[in-house]
Amino acid sequence: QVQLVESGGGLVQPGGSLRLSCAASGTIFSIYAMHWYRQAPGKQRELVAGITDGGITHVANSVKGRFTISRDNAKNTMYLQMNSLKPEDTAVYYCNAQTVSGQILSWGQGTQVAVSS
Repeated sequence: QVQLVESGGGLVQPGGSLRLSCAASGTIFSIYAMHWYRQAPGKQRELVAGITDGGITHVANSVKGRFTISRDNAKNTMYLQMNSLKPEDTAVYYCNAQTVSGQILSWGQGTQVAVSS
């Protein structure tokens, strides 16, 4: 089994920055890709960014140029650097881990990000 723990959320003013972390433990050898999703109140969960174990990344158009995804394989941790935050970025952010075949191994418990003045 894979366990994921997110951290780094909080309240920030518009234009501010936050860095989220997602630490993985357990049978991490089975992880091929990790992703960040977010879910705002009353909305569906949406994909924000993803990264493979080889470092291939993709970022949603809505956050491109503001958010950067990275991964430290030595620490079994994935990061989401969020800059120039906007109120519409307010959501609970979740990370997940997937196998090479796309099977979801685990979801984290989520971390709240609130962007407000």
